[in-house]
Amino acid sequence: MTAAQRQTSTSRFEVPRDDDANGRFLDHLRQSARAARCKSYVDLFGACALLSRDPRIASLAATDFLMRGLSQALGQRPVLFRPGETETSFDEDWLLALARSLKTDDMASATFLLHSRVPKHARRTLVSLLRKVVDTFYRI
Repeated sequence: MTAAQRQTSTSRFEVPRDDDANGRFLDHLRQSARAARCKSYVDLFGACALLSRDPRIASLAATDFLMRGLSQALGQRPVLFRPGETETSFDEDWLLALARSLKTDDMASATFLLHSRVPKHARRTLVSLLRKVVDTFYRI
């Protein structure tokens, strides 16, 4: 029996670790993704209905649902490294670029990034969850 090998692309760019908001944000997403691996499957579209009115709880739930449903939105399991790693994968770079474009309201870049990888039916939910995570994370 042969096993199919999945090619993983990693970039050689390093994420600065010294009080860098992007590095902390990426570590936050990586930690949530590690915790979500052992949880049950969640439908990406049902995730928005389960968010709380308490901003802190809603942010944690949004992060959890985002990382649990990201593979559904991308059509494949994303490559995420352990928290604290300096190298980033293509999926992590893409997610950071999308979060940065949503944070700065650069809708042209956000639209390009979404259209390049996410099917039409999953875009709105993914943007809603990621925007909730970004808005809350950078307010803390």
